[in-house]
Amino acid sequence: MRAQHLGIAVAAVALACSSSPSTNGDDANFPSDPLMTVSSDTGALRVAVRTAPSQPPPRGTITVELDVRDAHGVPQDGLAIDVVPLMPSHGHGASVKPTVVAKTGGVYLVRDVDLFMPGDWELRLTFAGPVSDHAAPKITIP
Repeated sequence: MRAQHLGIAVAAVALACSSSPSTNGDDANFPSDPLMTVSSDTGALRVAVRTAPSQPPPRGTITVELDVRDAHGVPQDGLAIDVVPLMPSHGHGASVKPTVVAKTGGVYLVRDVDLFMPGDWELRLTFAGPVSDHAAPKITIP
């Protein structure tokens, strides 16, 4: 009987943990309106930035959605994107390297973006592939 109660308790904890919202997966809820849209350094790309779990994002680890289009609004698939979170005023970044997952329609998910302290951050984006360029959207963490 005791083992049965333990099994039920373990199942309940597992269910509770699995139902909590995730910000590191495809199931992150991004708002329809971007937090911001920035142009790349050359103007060849426009990048709409959305954050989860909320906009503006809280301090901590978040997921960022990048909707990358060319200057004419055409989605840009097939890009390799490197992301470096940087806090310019402090001269440091984050110790965790974000990972980028390509979706379709010019959408890329950036997981494990660790904005661990309040202040102004930049996401230094480097694009390679059919288009090579840079952009640096700025995010303020309260």
